[in-house]
Amino acid sequence: MGNPRVILLRPFAILYSCIVQLRNTLFNRGLFRVWKSPIPVVSIGNLSAGGTGKTPLVDWVVKYYLSIGCKPAIVSRGYLRESKGVQLVSDGQKIWLSSREAGDETAMLAWNNPEAIVMVANKRKKAVMEIAKRFTQRGPSVIILDDAFQHRQIDRVLNIAIINAAEPFVKAKMLPEGHLREPLKNLSRADLILLNKITDREQATSIIKELEKTGRPIVQARLKNGELVCFSGEFQTADEAILQKNLNFLAFAGIATPESFLNSLTKEGINVAAHRFFRDHEPYSAKKLHAVRREAEEKGLSIVTTEKDYFRMLGRPELIRLITTRPCYYLKIEPDIFEGEATLKSMLQAVVGKQEQFPISSGSSTLSRFSKLT
Repeated sequence: MGNPRVILLRPFAILYSCIVQLRNTLFNRGLFRVWKSPIPVVSIGNLSAGGTGKTPLVDWVVKYYLSIGCKPAIVSRGYLRESKGVQLVSDGQKIWLSSREAGDETAMLAWNNPEAIVMVANKRKKAVMEIAKRFTQRGPSVIILDDAFQHRQIDRVLNIAIINAAEPFVKAKMLPEGHLREPLKNLSRADLILLNKITDREQATSIIKELEKTGRPIVQARLKNGELVCFSGEFQTADEAILQKNLNFLAFAGIATPESFLNSLTKEGINVAAHRFFRDHEPYSAKKLHAVRREAEEKGLSIVTTEKDYFRMLGRPELIRLITTRPCYYLKIEPDIFEGEATLKSMLQAVVGKQEQFPISSGSSTLSRFSKLT
């Protein structure tokens, strides 16, 4: 007998798949019009809902363009932001919006790339038009559309699709039965496929064999741990926390794959004695974080979270103050592109018609920028 939940959701998944395919057919036949941006566009997106490591890749691409002397602009919906319409998050010189107004991931991208222009908008075409209109003197060389594989209203020079190697591929199901936003055959729209979060090379090989049928270049990557950043002021450096053998942590996160966060902490030698998980993008309240702090106090634990969760709290400084009575840290995550990096760079360069140059400075240090917010 089948799973009752699957049986219940399957008709909705079939209906959703039909709607998605009808929409794609209308675009493919030109019945839905595609707008061409005056500035070259790179789209970075995925086929599944959440958890593919998209934001770290967007950050990597932005930093790469800056390193070869190009000024990028990021356009995002700003998921769960409290602001409306087209909003300028950063003009490449100053950050104008908090994570409450811009969305946690968008604010994180802006603060980690202070030279990039960042805009949020429900209708991304309006954001692109506003960028072209507003930044005529120091305009961007390229626009990066964040989470836009399904956003077909804007034409793009380079279309990158990310696949999560940690999830089932061939047997993946459509929403709401599974996590797919559209059928796997639609990977044919991608110019490049990036297989991310690879931990099992044997499993990745079987996925790659399927992806090779698309005829598209395939880049292989995994996530690696970056800096462990202290934001409570309790320690001079984050390394001091790790060096103290008796220091244990309470980990909390509101992300799509919290188990991967725990695995990352374990790799860093961080002893997680307790954890609390929330829904992906779930807004934090004083009540929820008071419970986190209370448990940490009762068990004598320090607190560690993700960089995205840190930015989510940063939009409400009172929440930061609530938990920083304990030593608090967040762990940065970076992409590790170990196969096909040269192909990816070459295709990114082709968008702007440049050859790779010597890197340029990407601005002030991360920690000095964060100190302005806390």
